[in-house]
Amino acid sequence: MPFELLIGLRYLKAKRKSTFISIITFISTAGVTLGVMALIVVLAVMTGFERDLKEKILGTNAHLVVIRSGAAMENYRGTMERLKQLPGVQAATPFIYNQVMLSTGRNVSGVVLRGIEPETDREVTRLSRSLVQGGMTLLDPQPGGGPEPGILIGRELARHLNLGLGDRVNVVSPTGSITPLGMMPKLKPFRVVGIFNTGMFEYDSTLAYVSLGQAQRFFDLGDTVTGVQLKVANVYGTTELAQQINREFGPELYARDWMQMNKNILFALKTEKVVMFIILTLIVLVAAFGIASTLFMVVMEKARDIAILKAMGARSLSIMKIFVLEGLIIGIVGTVLGVLSGLLIAHNLELIIDLVQKLTGKNFFSKDIYYLEHFPSQVVGSDVLMISITAVVISFVATLYPAWQASKMLPAEALRYE
Repeated sequence: MPFELLIGLRYLKAKRKSTFISIITFISTAGVTLGVMALIVVLAVMTGFERDLKEKILGTNAHLVVIRSGAAMENYRGTMERLKQLPGVQAATPFIYNQVMLSTGRNVSGVVLRGIEPETDREVTRLSRSLVQGGMTLLDPQPGGGPEPGILIGRELARHLNLGLGDRVNVVSPTGSITPLGMMPKLKPFRVVGIFNTGMFEYDSTLAYVSLGQAQRFFDLGDTVTGVQLKVANVYGTTELAQQINREFGPELYARDWMQMNKNILFALKTEKVVMFIILTLIVLVAAFGIASTLFMVVMEKARDIAILKAMGARSLSIMKIFVLEGLIIGIVGTVLGVLSGLLIAHNLELIIDLVQKLTGKNFFSKDIYYLEHFPSQVVGSDVLMISITAVVISFVATLYPAWQASKMLPAEALRYE
């Protein structure tokens, strides 16, 4: 063991003349531990929320959407086959997208109506797995059933309109037909055959689905669609695939990926995560000031020892190493304790929250408000490594100035009054 490390460890373990120095050392270590623990827990929660949000977005929307600029897409079947040949594309389905109003007599709500093919939509989106009541196979009128076609609506929309399975709802299109009395909106009755729950209020309150054929007839589209939805193998490589489609299919078709369509919320999450990392790093920075204060006091206490070491031939660099290693040990111990406690809390966060709620009698995490079945927490190894390195580097930087001051001490001045 190098003698600098040996002396640094002895200074840490030695009994202090002043208890105050030991208290500051403990507070500095605890500060680093608290900062690292808070960083790991907060980033794990934010990463969990981000993952949960992305799963809900990708569960309702396709990975990539291809539409025709300014017009309906003709010959969409041929376009789908061409798109399926592209590398990375796993499935494709046509869709129709339009805004309508749903009316039940007393209640009216504006929604986005989507026309889908149930058979191919299962391969691209997770709508079928989001259904809590009913099924997609009932969208078209069934033999022996009622004359109305079926419609799928979200759980929040069903609550707002007071609808259940089998209830009738009128779909009203503002782009109707011209009559002698002027423009008359088009109205058609549908029957609720399914209720879905995506977990996002925006989707559950503003989306409704009908079969592709019914949407084509209702909007007088003939054999055309709004566009084609794609499922790809790599959900984070959709930007390059969208650019490839835009190049190969010319200006008539335009491809947009899920990240581009949700860039505002994804950017907000990323920015918030960076800001929280910077804010919580200040806790470690405050603890670093404690490490520097500890080393200043140790240098003053060990002035006689430093003078003797230098008189025996120790170089200034060796003296500096002693105190750098002493402060670095405090930072490393605090970082290790913070990582262990942070991982323990992050992996058991839901149990801890449930326990706190039972003890206090307050509900801090309402599933009805946040639309989450569980409290999301995901520990990412790269985040833990980055936090650990940041904490150790800050601790190292905090040791440099007091260690440099110790190395500049002159033996004659230190031993003058001995």
